[in-house]
Amino acid sequence: MKRVTLSLISLASFVSMSAQAQSSVTLYGTVDTSLTYVNHAQNKENLLILGNSSAGNLTGSNWGLTGAEDLGGGLRAIFKLESGFDPASGKQSGGRLFGNQAFLGLASDRYGTVALGRQYDPLVDLVQPITAGSYFGSAFATAGDVDNYDNSFRVDKAIKYTSPVMSGLQIEAMYSLGGIAGSTGSAQSYSAGMAYDNGTLRMAGGYFYAANSPAASGLRTEWTSSSDGTFGSPVSTGYATAHSISIARVAGQYALGAVTFGAGYSNAQYHRDGSSVFGSNEHYNTAQGFLNYQATSALLVGAGYSYTKSGGNTSANYHQASLGADYSLSKRTDVYMTAAYQHAGGATTDGNGGAMAAQASIGSYGYVGTNSQTMVNVGLRHKF
Repeated sequence: MKRVTLSLISLASFVSMSAQAQSSVTLYGTVDTSLTYVNHAQNKENLLILGNSSAGNLTGSNWGLTGAEDLGGGLRAIFKLESGFDPASGKQSGGRLFGNQAFLGLASDRYGTVALGRQYDPLVDLVQPITAGSYFGSAFATAGDVDNYDNSFRVDKAIKYTSPVMSGLQIEAMYSLGGIAGSTGSAQSYSAGMAYDNGTLRMAGGYFYAANSPAASGLRTEWTSSSDGTFGSPVSTGYATAHSISIARVAGQYALGAVTFGAGYSNAQYHRDGSSVFGSNEHYNTAQGFLNYQATSALLVGAGYSYTKSGGNTSANYHQASLGADYSLSKRTDVYMTAAYQHAGGATTDGNGGAMAAQASIGSYGYVGTNSQTMVNVGLRHKF
């Protein structure tokens, strides 16, 4: 009887361990906050503040749950629920409990992954990781984040396929239903991208398109789409009544010992229709480059330059130089300093059909400057 009892206990323990191995849920997150100084944060006014809301600096502050269940035959059910927050105040981002990501899907090592829900688009997944922003965050992003370089938006109701990595090559495709009865194309989004990585050379490119909702009557007053849009700064806020946005991006980087250098280009277009407040289509062309140096195993330093030129409805230009340093105290905790200077020239739309002088606005922070703006962040980040 003792032998039988011991055998049953051993079998029960084995089954329990197997079940745990087949299904897992992980709590994770990042807390990123800084002491930030902004010259010309509101016209000529300067600002000294703790933190930068959920946008963070190197990465946004967030917490989430992710999990997987083994379904057999190499197939897994997966999910992710992720919420952004402001570590300086504890406030939730954007009024959404899981505004960063919320999706459920099926994954196969052989066939790839299909996920359904609120997600990043393929440009964020594939192109952004090989830009300077993946190392030093928002201070290296495009002026006003007009090309979603800084992950300003996610996409609701998205169906996304991600292929396995095949000889260093990976592809993604996404489609989001607009959900407007009788108007299939309205408020929809779609995107596709491709990336290649051989360890030393990394390249990626892709295309993103999002349509606005039709106006109820007369002119539109805002952006309402399955995509959040890129209208958090004076660089592009006047184009929130656009019929659609299209973004094409390419980037590459090459590692040579302790040095990594990279470059990228994007074209973002804001298309109008009869319900838009502005008179002609607007486009933004941006060229960027960066150079990083791994000074020690713990210290990474880098510098970058970005030039954005707009044209069409109005014409403006934005020059930006950025510096960054990140020192790892451990595998999960680091301290950093980033700085950026931006100068703007020309004119942009005022959102009422007219024009105004272009205003400098670094990344997706959304501070409204004069024709120049300087930002310095000294921060601490912890991942769990």
